[in-house]
Amino acid sequence: MKILITGANGMLAKAVINEFKDCELICTDVNELDITNLEDVEAFVSKTKPKYIINCAAYTAVDKAEDEEELARKVNSIGPKNLSIVASKQDATLVHVSTDYVFGGAKSINEAYVEDDEKNPTTVYGVTKLEGEKEIEKNCDKYYIFRTAWLFGDGKNFVRTMLNLGKEKEEVNVVSDQHGSPTYTVDLAKVMHDAIEKQIPYGIYHATNEGFTTWYEFTRKIFEMENIKCKVNSVTSEEFQSKAKRPKNSKLSKEKLLNEGIHIPTYEDALKRYLQNR
Repeated sequence: MKILITGANGMLAKAVINEFKDCELICTDVNELDITNLEDVEAFVSKTKPKYIINCAAYTAVDKAEDEEELARKVNSIGPKNLSIVASKQDATLVHVSTDYVFGGAKSINEAYVEDDEKNPTTVYGVTKLEGEKEIEKNCDKYYIFRTAWLFGDGKNFVRTMLNLGKEKEEVNVVSDQHGSPTYTVDLAKVMHDAIEKQIPYGIYHATNEGFTTWYEFTRKIFEMENIKCKVNSVTSEEFQSKAKRPKNSKLSKEKLLNEGIHIPTYEDALKRYLQNR
Protein backbone atom coordinates (compact mmCIF):
# COMPACT_ATOMS: atom_id res chain seq x y z
CA MET A 1 0.00 0.00 0.00
CA LYS A 2 1.50 3.32 -1.11
CA ILE A 3 0.95 6.26 1.25
CA LEU A 4 1.88 9.92 0.82
CA ILE A 5 2.56 11.69 4.14
CA THR A 6 2.74 15.49 4.22
CA GLY A 7 4.35 17.54 6.98
CA ALA A 8 6.73 14.65 7.57
CA ASN A 9 9.01 16.47 10.04
CA GLY A 10 6.19 17.21 12.48
CA MET A 11 5.44 15.55 15.80
CA LEU A 12 2.38 13.66 14.59
CA ALA A 13 3.98 12.66 11.28
CA LYS A 14 6.83 10.93 13.13
CA ALA A 15 4.30 8.67 14.85
CA VAL A 16 2.39 8.10 11.59
CA ILE A 17 5.58 7.14 9.75
CA ASN A 18 6.43 4.61 12.45
CA GLU A 19 2.89 3.20 12.55
CA PHE A 20 2.81 2.68 8.77
CA LYS A 21 6.46 1.58 8.44
CA ASP A 22 5.46 -1.66 6.70
CA CYS A 23 3.84 0.31 3.85
CA GLU A 24 5.45 2.05 0.89
CA LEU A 25 5.80 5.58 2.24
CA ILE A 26 6.39 8.83 0.37
CA CYS A 27 7.33 11.31 3.11
CA THR A 28 7.31 14.99 2.22
CA ASP A 29 7.71 18.31 3.94
CA VAL A 30 7.27 21.77 2.43
CA ASN A 31 10.64 21.51 0.67
CA GLU A 32 9.46 18.44 -1.27
CA LEU A 33 5.80 19.34 -1.64
CA ASP A 34 4.07 22.69 -1.08
CA ILE A 35 0.46 21.67 -0.40
CA THR A 36 -0.66 25.31 -0.81
CA ASN A 37 0.25 25.14 -4.51
CA LEU A 38 -2.35 23.19 -6.48
CA GLU A 39 -0.14 22.65 -9.53
CA ASP A 40 2.63 21.21 -7.35
CA VAL A 41 0.17 18.87 -5.63
CA GLU A 42 -1.34 17.70 -8.93
CA ALA A 43 2.07 17.01 -10.46
CA PHE A 44 3.42 15.21 -7.40
CA VAL A 45 0.38 13.02 -6.75
CA SER A 46 -0.15 12.12 -10.42
CA LYS A 47 3.50 11.05 -10.57
CA THR A 48 3.64 9.05 -7.32
CA LYS A 49 0.05 7.69 -7.36
CA PRO A 50 -0.50 6.99 -3.65
CA LYS A 51 -3.55 5.05 -2.50
CA TYR A 52 -3.77 7.16 0.66
CA ILE A 53 -2.72 10.71 1.45
CA ILE A 54 -2.21 11.40 5.16
CA ASN A 55 -2.05 15.14 5.73
CA CYS A 56 0.01 15.92 8.82
CA ALA A 57 0.86 19.44 7.63
CA ALA A 58 -0.78 22.17 9.70
CA TYR A 59 -0.29 25.66 11.07
CA THR A 60 -0.71 25.03 14.82
CA ALA A 61 0.79 28.15 16.46
CA VAL A 62 -2.54 29.23 17.95
CA ASP A 63 -1.42 32.63 19.27
CA LYS A 64 0.78 33.54 16.27
CA ALA A 65 -2.12 32.71 13.94
CA GLU A 66 -3.96 35.78 15.25
CA ASP A 67 -1.26 37.88 13.55
CA GLU A 68 -0.53 35.52 10.64
CA GLU A 69 -4.03 34.79 9.38
CA GLU A 70 -3.03 34.61 5.72
CA LEU A 71 -0.34 32.01 6.36
CA ALA A 72 -2.58 30.00 8.70
CA ARG A 73 -5.31 29.97 6.03
CA LYS A 74 -2.91 28.85 3.30
CA VAL A 75 -1.77 25.84 5.32
CA ASN A 76 -4.97 24.92 7.17
CA SER A 77 -7.56 25.69 4.48
CA ILE A 78 -6.00 26.01 1.02
CA GLY A 79 -3.67 23.04 1.58
CA PRO A 80 -6.46 20.58 2.46
CA LYS A 81 -8.52 21.98 -0.41
CA ASN A 82 -5.75 21.21 -2.89
CA LEU A 83 -5.14 17.75 -1.46
CA SER A 84 -8.86 16.92 -1.57
CA ILE A 85 -9.22 18.06 -5.21
CA VAL A 86 -6.24 15.98 -6.30
CA ALA A 87 -7.16 12.98 -4.12
CA SER A 88 -10.55 12.90 -5.84
CA LYS A 89 -8.98 13.09 -9.31
CA GLN A 90 -6.54 10.27 -8.49
CA ASP A 91 -9.13 8.14 -6.62
CA ALA A 92 -7.00 8.30 -3.45
CA THR A 93 -8.33 8.44 0.11
CA LEU A 94 -7.45 11.55 2.10
CA VAL A 95 -6.75 11.26 5.84
CA HIS A 96 -6.74 14.64 7.57
CA VAL A 97 -6.30 15.89 11.14
CA SER A 98 -8.49 18.62 12.60
CA THR A 99 -9.10 20.05 16.04
CA ASP A 100 -11.51 20.71 18.91
CA TYR A 101 -10.97 24.43 18.19
CA VAL A 102 -13.62 24.23 15.44
CA PHE A 103 -16.23 24.28 18.24
CA GLY A 104 -15.07 27.20 20.37
CA GLY A 105 -15.45 25.40 23.69
CA ALA A 106 -18.52 27.14 25.12
CA LYS A 107 -20.53 23.93 25.66
CA SER A 108 -21.15 22.88 29.27
CA ILE A 109 -18.15 21.00 30.65
CA ASN A 110 -20.56 18.26 31.74
CA GLU A 111 -20.95 17.33 28.07
CA ALA A 112 -18.54 16.26 25.34
CA TYR A 113 -18.80 17.51 21.77
CA VAL A 114 -20.13 15.09 19.15
CA GLU A 115 -19.13 15.35 15.51
CA ASP A 116 -22.28 17.15 14.33
CA ASP A 117 -22.47 19.77 17.08
CA GLU A 118 -22.66 23.39 15.97
CA LYS A 119 -19.30 24.86 15.01
CA ASN A 120 -18.34 28.22 16.46
CA PRO A 121 -14.56 28.77 16.30
CA THR A 122 -13.32 31.84 18.18
CA THR A 123 -9.71 31.89 16.96
CA VAL A 124 -8.01 32.25 13.57
CA TYR A 125 -6.62 28.76 14.08
CA GLY A 126 -10.09 27.30 14.67
CA VAL A 127 -11.65 29.22 11.78
CA THR A 128 -9.00 28.09 9.29
CA LYS A 129 -9.12 24.48 10.45
CA LEU A 130 -12.91 24.47 10.01
CA GLU A 131 -12.48 25.93 6.52
CA GLY A 132 -10.13 23.04 5.74
CA GLU A 133 -12.73 20.51 6.88
CA LYS A 134 -15.39 22.10 4.69
CA GLU A 135 -13.12 22.11 1.64
CA ILE A 136 -12.46 18.39 2.06
CA GLU A 137 -16.16 17.60 2.44
CA LYS A 138 -16.91 19.66 -0.68
CA ASN A 139 -14.18 18.31 -2.95
CA CYS A 140 -13.86 14.58 -2.29
CA ASP A 141 -15.92 11.61 -1.15
CA LYS A 142 -13.19 9.32 0.17
CA TYR A 143 -11.85 10.98 3.29
CA TYR A 144 -11.32 10.55 7.02
CA ILE A 145 -11.12 13.66 9.18
CA PHE A 146 -9.93 12.98 12.72
CA ARG A 147 -10.52 15.80 15.19
CA THR A 148 -8.08 15.60 18.06
CA ALA A 149 -6.82 17.74 20.95
CA TRP A 150 -3.97 18.32 23.39
CA LEU A 151 -1.38 16.34 21.40
CA PHE A 152 1.90 15.20 22.89
CA GLY A 153 4.63 13.03 21.36
CA ASP A 154 8.13 13.14 19.89
CA GLY A 155 8.69 16.88 19.68
CA LYS A 156 7.96 20.09 21.54
CA ASN A 157 4.83 19.51 23.64
CA PHE A 158 3.14 20.29 26.95
CA VAL A 159 4.48 17.23 28.78
CA ARG A 160 8.09 17.98 27.88
CA THR A 161 7.64 21.64 28.84
CA MET A 162 6.20 20.72 32.25
CA LEU A 163 8.96 18.19 32.90
CA ASN A 164 11.59 20.85 32.25
CA LEU A 165 9.81 23.46 34.40
CA GLY A 166 9.21 20.94 37.18
CA LYS A 167 12.92 20.24 37.43
CA GLU A 168 13.91 23.92 37.25
CA LYS A 169 11.31 25.56 39.50
CA GLU A 170 9.86 25.06 42.97
CA GLU A 171 6.33 25.84 41.78
CA VAL A 172 4.40 26.36 38.53
CA ASN A 173 1.05 27.96 37.69
CA VAL A 174 -1.23 25.88 35.47
CA VAL A 175 -4.73 26.58 34.13
CA SER A 176 -7.44 24.52 35.84
CA ASP A 177 -10.60 25.59 33.99
CA GLN A 178 -9.85 24.12 30.55
CA HIS A 179 -11.10 20.55 30.14
CA GLY A 180 -10.05 17.97 27.57
CA SER A 181 -8.17 14.77 26.74
CA PRO A 182 -4.37 14.70 26.41
CA THR A 183 -3.64 12.62 23.30
CA TYR A 184 -0.51 10.64 22.44
CA THR A 185 0.50 10.91 18.79
CA VAL A 186 1.33 7.18 18.79
CA ASP A 187 -2.28 6.35 19.68
CA LEU A 188 -3.74 8.77 17.12
CA ALA A 189 -1.55 7.22 14.42
CA LYS A 190 -2.86 3.78 15.37
CA VAL A 191 -6.44 5.04 15.06
CA MET A 192 -5.63 6.08 11.48
CA HIS A 193 -4.14 2.67 10.75
CA ASP A 194 -7.11 0.84 12.29
CA ALA A 195 -9.60 2.99 10.36
CA ILE A 196 -7.90 2.15 7.08
CA GLU A 197 -7.50 -1.52 7.95
CA LYS A 198 -11.12 -1.94 9.07
CA GLN A 199 -12.35 0.28 6.21
CA ILE A 200 -14.75 2.13 8.48
CA PRO A 201 -17.23 4.48 6.76
CA TYR A 202 -15.74 7.69 5.43
CA GLY A 203 -16.42 10.87 7.37
CA ILE A 204 -15.48 12.88 10.45
CA TYR A 205 -14.48 11.21 13.72
CA HIS A 206 -13.29 12.42 17.09
CA ALA A 207 -10.02 10.77 18.13
CA THR A 208 -8.44 11.62 21.47
CA ASN A 209 -7.24 9.39 24.27
CA GLU A 210 -9.99 8.27 26.64
CA GLY A 211 -10.69 10.18 29.84
CA PHE A 212 -11.04 13.88 30.60
CA THR A 213 -8.89 16.12 32.76
CA THR A 214 -7.59 19.70 33.07
CA TRP A 215 -4.14 21.06 32.33
CA TYR A 216 -3.69 21.49 36.10
CA GLU A 217 -4.59 17.90 36.95
CA PHE A 218 -2.61 16.61 33.97
CA THR A 219 0.48 18.43 35.23
CA ARG A 220 0.03 16.90 38.67
CA LYS A 221 -0.20 13.46 37.03
CA ILE A 222 3.02 14.10 35.05
CA PHE A 223 4.89 15.12 38.22
CA GLU A 224 3.45 12.19 40.16
CA MET A 225 4.62 9.66 37.55
CA GLU A 226 8.10 11.20 37.43
CA ASN A 227 8.33 11.79 41.20
CA ILE A 228 8.87 15.53 40.68
CA LYS A 229 8.27 17.56 43.87
CA CYS A 230 7.46 20.89 42.18
CA LYS A 231 4.28 22.50 43.57
CA VAL A 232 1.45 23.00 41.04
CA ASN A 233 -0.74 26.08 41.56
CA SER A 234 -4.23 26.28 40.04
CA VAL A 235 -4.99 29.44 38.02
CA THR A 236 -7.86 30.51 35.76
CA SER A 237 -7.71 31.19 32.03
CA GLU A 238 -8.26 34.87 32.80
CA GLU A 239 -5.19 34.92 35.05
CA PHE A 240 -3.12 33.13 32.40
CA GLN A 241 -3.58 35.56 29.53
CA SER A 242 -2.93 34.49 25.93
CA LYS A 243 -3.49 36.24 22.60
CA ALA A 244 -5.94 33.59 21.35
CA LYS A 245 -8.82 32.47 23.52
CA ARG A 246 -8.46 28.84 24.61
CA PRO A 247 -11.57 26.62 24.70
CA LYS A 248 -12.88 25.94 28.22
CA ASN A 249 -14.37 22.68 26.91
CA SER A 250 -12.22 20.58 24.58
CA LYS A 251 -13.98 17.32 25.45
CA LEU A 252 -14.62 15.23 22.32
CA SER A 253 -16.97 12.24 22.39
CA LYS A 254 -15.42 9.09 20.91
CA GLU A 255 -18.72 7.20 20.68
CA LYS A 256 -18.81 7.25 16.87
CA LEU A 257 -15.29 5.82 16.68
CA LEU A 258 -16.01 3.23 19.37
CA ASN A 259 -19.10 2.10 17.47
CA GLU A 260 -16.80 1.17 14.58
CA GLY A 261 -14.80 -1.11 16.86
CA ILE A 262 -11.83 1.22 17.26
CA HIS A 263 -10.60 1.62 20.81
CA ILE A 264 -8.08 4.09 22.13
CA PRO A 265 -6.28 3.88 25.51
CA THR A 266 -6.73 6.28 28.43
CA TYR A 267 -4.59 9.38 28.59
CA GLU A 268 -3.00 8.06 31.82
CA ASP A 269 -1.87 4.91 30.02
CA ALA A 270 -0.65 7.01 27.09
CA LEU A 271 1.31 9.32 29.40
CA LYS A 272 2.95 6.36 31.14
CA ARG A 273 4.11 4.92 27.80
CA TYR A 274 5.34 8.30 26.59
CA LEU A 275 7.41 8.83 29.75
CA GLN A 276 8.89 5.35 29.45
CA ASN A 277 9.75 5.74 25.75
CA ARG A 278 10.88 9.35 25.50
